[in-house]
Amino acid sequence: MSNPRWRQRPPGSTWGDFGPDDELGRINLLTPAKVRQGVAEVREGLSFCLSLPLDYPGGRVLNPRRGPPRLEPTQRMGKPNMNFPLRKENGHSTDVVSDDQVQLTLQYSTQWDSLAHVGAWFDANGDGVPEMVYYNGFRANLDVVGPVVHHDHGEEPCGEHMGALKLSIANFAAKPIQGRAVMVDFLHHFGLARRALSHADLMRVLEADGVEVEPGDLLVIRTGFADEILAMNRQPDAARLDAIAMGLDGRDEALLQWITDSGIAAICADNYAVEFYPARHVPGASAHLPLHQHCLFRLGVPLGELWWLKDLATWLRAHRRTRFLLTAPPLRLPGAVGSPVTPVATV
Repeated sequence: MSNPRWRQRPPGSTWGDFGPDDELGRINLLTPAKVRQGVAEVREGLSFCLSLPLDYPGGRVLNPRRGPPRLEPTQRMGKPNMNFPLRKENGHSTDVVSDDQVQLTLQYSTQWDSLAHVGAWFDANGDGVPEMVYYNGFRANLDVVGPVVHHDHGEEPCGEHMGALKLSIANFAAKPIQGRAVMVDFLHHFGLARRALSHADLMRVLEADGVEVEPGDLLVIRTGFADEILAMNRQPDAARLDAIAMGLDGRDEALLQWITDSGIAAICADNYAVEFYPARHVPGASAHLPLHQHCLFRLGVPLGELWWLKDLATWLRAHRRTRFLLTAPPLRLPGAVGSPVTPVATV
């Protein structure tokens, strides 16, 4: 397939399948028909919030580079703009105003990874020399990571940062992530345990619970990790969390092939990283995050992490259901490689 950015694509990838300039990957599979399938799962009209409070997990135990949000008032007349009586500016006003702002690490809590989050070294142009590229052959130094300048009300630039020129998380807001989702409850079958979930484990749970996964479905997996995070009340216990770190085994080739063959549009999990981390050691050069590389880089399958699934999973099991409508657009923030999300499940 002819493409100005690449002459060869990774084996088994979807590069070019949705067009040479596609930035959505398998989110393209969330067609109107797929959304209608999700809507058809709404029978009770009950909605579940699938987000942790965004100041969880607390501290920097899960990732030292990601800190909790810092919420503070904006300034007005040199003072915090909270409980501000507008009569100080207009003697006839009866209004009292509060206004705030936040410094937010975008992948600290319940989140989406964009396709710009993880790339790989790959010889995309066929010259025998690997280069840094992302999904669909977008080049790291030319297409994906570059300066993004934000303007304030069309005036002079108010700041500059490195951001995603292509594959930004904003793509998944412009075409909102919404469709039929399927719950796979590993916690119910394996309990809280440190476990690299294999293809065999997945097949066991799908068969036991009668779960059917079809192309374009959003796969939602529960491990119980977020339950423990919430119970720790912003004081995460690293040893305890390490002891229950259950995730998909990114080194299991059969599992990766199932993700490819299933045609799922995205994977969302209540754990940290979706995949078992750190991945099992293999000799030689290899991906540090093999499931991320397979999903984000090769297939264009977004990953959701640290979702809150307890209430939904409990209701689904009590009613012998596994499917629901999922609505989960990220922030429409151009240039961002990840985003907080407040997913809503409707049954």
